[in-house]
Amino acid sequence: MSPKKVRAVFARFAQANPNPTTELEYRTPYQLLVAVILSAQATDKSVNLATRELFKTAGTPQKMARLGEAGLAPYISRIGLYKSKAKNVAAMSQILLDQHGGEVPRDRAALEALPGVGRKTANVMLNTVFGEPTIAVDTHVFRLANRSGLAPGKDVREVEEKLLKAVPAEYRHNAHHWLILHGRYVCKALRPDCPHCLINDLCEWPEKTAG
Repeated sequence: MSPKKVRAVFARFAQANPNPTTELEYRTPYQLLVAVILSAQATDKSVNLATRELFKTAGTPQKMARLGEAGLAPYISRIGLYKSKAKNVAAMSQILLDQHGGEVPRDRAALEALPGVGRKTANVMLNTVFGEPTIAVDTHVFRLANRSGLAPGKDVREVEEKLLKAVPAEYRHNAHHWLILHGRYVCKALRPDCPHCLINDLCEWPEKTAG
């Protein structure tokens, strides 16, 4: 996709949704970190249902560490991979207390060293909490970037690097939120809603749906 078309894509996203943000519910950086860890291979809706109750009991690293893996598991048992996620969240909370004064670090290496935190989660935190122009590539963003011709790549890292180069600087901070939401609700995996897509005429996918 040409730079001119890429700019037009994001100009439309910005006009339609000037202030996009995550659909995960949180009040603090720590709570967002927990929610993002829990959201791997799970829907934001299922995570929000769990964390609404969980954060009433354990909304800080101190309380989560006291709750522990066994105490956390029942709160998130309806979320996929909940046993490993309970282990990671409990361990992550203790590390924040032991190594970071109970605060979420603003450092990619420190974030990625935490249990349950990979590059995508680190990008979400750096972007949403600290305002950095990172682009988190999840399944929605990966699919949309490839399907539309926006930033095709064979893996998530290649797509991320291409997006960082392609997206104009003024749109970079909000880019991954726009792409996630568009992929989640419009450019869906099985039944993309091409007739109602605001970038239909710019998209280079040859198999657009008619309705």
